[in-house]
Amino acid sequence: MKFDIVTIFPDIFASYFGESIIKRAKQAGAIEIETHNLRDFTADKHRNIDDTPYGGGAGMVMRVEPIFNCVNAIKNQESGIKNQEKIRVILFSAKGKRFTQADAHRLAGYDQIIMICGRYEGVDERVAENLIDEEISIGDYVLTGGEIPAMVVVDSVTRLLPGVLGNDQSAVEESHSEEGYLEYPQYSKPEEFEGWKVPDVLLSGNHGEIEKWRRKHSKQN
Repeated sequence: MKFDIVTIFPDIFASYFGESIIKRAKQAGAIEIETHNLRDFTADKHRNIDDTPYGGGAGMVMRVEPIFNCVNAIKNQESGIKNQEKIRVILFSAKGKRFTQADAHRLAGYDQIIMICGRYEGVDERVAENLIDEEISIGDYVLTGGEIPAMVVVDSVTRLLPGVLGNDQSAVEESHSEEGYLEYPQYSKPEEFEGWKVPDVLLSGNHGEIEKWRRKHSKQN
């Protein structure tokens, strides 16, 4: 799986993607992550990627030309994915469809995901109309940019890829593995701490009763 992230702050990602499961997935060759500095795709000496909005209003709007140039360059890379049907282009914005676990499973079926991180007052609407496949939001709130949503998508999709978690069953029996499902409570050692005890059934060794308890305490909304 190849993730391409279009951003004006490429250094933001180094720390998070250099740790834990994402780091191991990269080392194992399960994923490849490449960030693209949008300013490298401008034509003016000041490397401007934004301008004032037509019609007036506060703030600045990200321009269509650099984004068009960047997305085309990614798609035309010699080492890129040739089957266009296996490539998904995403724009992050507050007005996008809310991202769910079902979306993570769907996106895991692609070979390449190109993600455009919006900033400022937003992105020229011609990007949404002509250059992308879908517009995504990670919640009903406003962020300063699309970089955190890009991390969310990379993380949630990566852990669904075969072999990434070590035990693929981990991604099956977990919260949101199906719509409305919340996983049962989990406990570990010690058996008692500060008077707080692990439920007796989990210590019984009776797998049938344990399974009943887990079904009872999982939630289906």
